[in-house]
Amino acid sequence: MVFLNGKFLPIEQATVPVLDRGFIFGDGVYELVPVYSRVPFRIDEHLRRLERSLAEVRIRNPYSAAQWKEIIARLIAEQPFEDQGIYFQVTRGAAKRDHAFPKDVAPTVFIMSNPLVNPPRELVESGAAALSAVDNRWLRCDIKSISLIGNCLLRQISADAGAAETIMFRDGKLTEASASNVFIVKAGVIRSPAKSNLILPGITYDVIVELAQSAGVALEFGEITEAEVRAADELWITSSSKEVLAIVQLDGKPIGDGKPGAVFRRMYQLYQEYKQRVMRAGKQALAA
Repeated sequence: MVFLNGKFLPIEQATVPVLDRGFIFGDGVYELVPVYSRVPFRIDEHLRRLERSLAEVRIRNPYSAAQWKEIIARLIAEQPFEDQGIYFQVTRGAAKRDHAFPKDVAPTVFIMSNPLVNPPRELVESGAAALSAVDNRWLRCDIKSISLIGNCLLRQISADAGAAETIMFRDGKLTEASASNVFIVKAGVIRSPAKSNLILPGITYDVIVELAQSAGVALEFGEITEAEVRAADELWITSSSKEVLAIVQLDGKPIGDGKPGAVFRRMYQLYQEYKQRVMRAGKQALAA
């Protein structure tokens, strides 16, 4: 069961016009919300990020926050699995092909749910490999756009090598990974690039920052050179599906001692405790 333009229907029956601007131009934005025990995690933050992306590309938000939540809650209830990944996207709608925005066109809204799959325990314990590449995407990576061919090409570099991610550098500075935010650790200090137009503001990224601050772990935000990444004691990626995952090898060379580090292990444990205490507790909180 999926949601398309006001209707819940089997995915096999969900169709959009070939002139939809999402299909023709990649003209739309999206969100992916993790769901634990049938409760969407940080839905308000995700909806605010959606609103921001829509505003930046000048697409009208077709629903209020309350309406989004109602639709998402019903879609979650229709699924047989407890933990889900809710994907939703809004395109500018269907119109005659023209680069200029059409007038008075209704946005297309599509929402689906899949089982939420996190990294297996073995990968968390061993750490993952990544490759690096030049970040050659456009300059508005802060918009969660469905125009993801740049990210796909970059991700495929690591996929072809059987690696977990592609870590990206622009002008010799760390930006992010093809589908993740990036942290490094040096001398016990967690470091990450400051949020900018070159980086998607991650919801999981924010959770890690909040947990580190609460635990009294030192944090720094600012430019990180490629040399600093390669010389880091630890390297992590974070996303809604990957949660927090250690990268222990970059371009075939070890990061630190080639094993998940002590700071990672602490933050991973804090994240798992937070997931049990807050994310999964959402179900009980809603029932209270």
